[in-house]
This record gives sequence, C-alpha cells and structure tokens, in this order.
Amino acid sequence: MRCPYCRANDDKVVDSRLADEASAIRRRRECLACGRRYTTYERIEEVPLLVRKRSGAVEPFDRAKLRAGIERAATGRLDDATLDQLVVGIDEELRELGEVGSDKVGMAVLERLRALDAVAYLRFASVYKGFEDLADFEREVGELQKTTEPKRR
Repeated sequence: MRCPYCRANDDKVVDSRLADEASAIRRRRECLACGRRYTTYERIEEVPLLVRKRSGAVEPFDRAKLRAGIERAATGRLDDATLDQLVVGIDEELRELGEVGSDKVGMAVLERLRALDAVAYLRFASVYKGFEDLADFEREVGELQKTTEPKRR
C-alpha cells in the first residue's frame, strides 16, 4: 500500500476490524518512512455474472428479472419467502459458473419449480419452451407425472 502522504511503499498494519456490516475490512496503517497513519478499506470485488442470450448477445445477470419471471409463473401458488429462496438458490448456483447461457438459467428454474409446484412449473415451461398448442401441455404433463409421486390423501 502506498502512503498517501509521502508515497512510500513500506507500511505496517496497526489495527484491523470489520466495517460496513462485515462487508469490508478497515485497516489502520502506519507508514514506516514518515510515521504517519492512514486508513484503508478492503472489499470483495464481486465477479459479475454474465448471461449469453440465444441471440448471442451477452448481458449482466438481472436478479429482479429472474424473480419477475418466476413470480408470474407462481402467481397464487408460492409465497414471497419461497420465491426469495428460489431466486437466491438459482443465483448462487449460477455465480459459481461465471458466464452461463440463458438456457442454463431456464433449466435451473424449471428444476426447482418441478420440485416445488407442478402448476407453476407448467406455467413457466409453457413460456420457456414456447408451447404452441394443447399437445405441448399434454406432453409436458405426461413427463411431469412420470417423475412426480402421486399425492397421498
């Protein structure tokens, strides 16, 4: 770290503590050349998550856009807390990959919705997979029934 007063590169850390609600580390430093003290903050630089669209365009991941799409599919089916958990889980899974295709985002949503709510799954799948007619719904319901246990009464 370069001293802001004398521009020397030698310093020592006198004190370190968490700052900004544990999102940064505040370090008190002392310049070994001039003896003056100064404060620095160390923060994590988050790697942006990029989504490659079907058209080939690349855009930053938008968590609000993901939530809006899931929310439309799950209207009246899932509560806000469940939606939040769903979005956070997908976000964390995708961030591990760095850059993902939009198909990977859609499949991550479908996998989770399939486990949570079949109706929300079908609503999302109808838009994501571009259902054209009733046969597409029937085929998807058939696939869903093969992999889902019947409800016990």
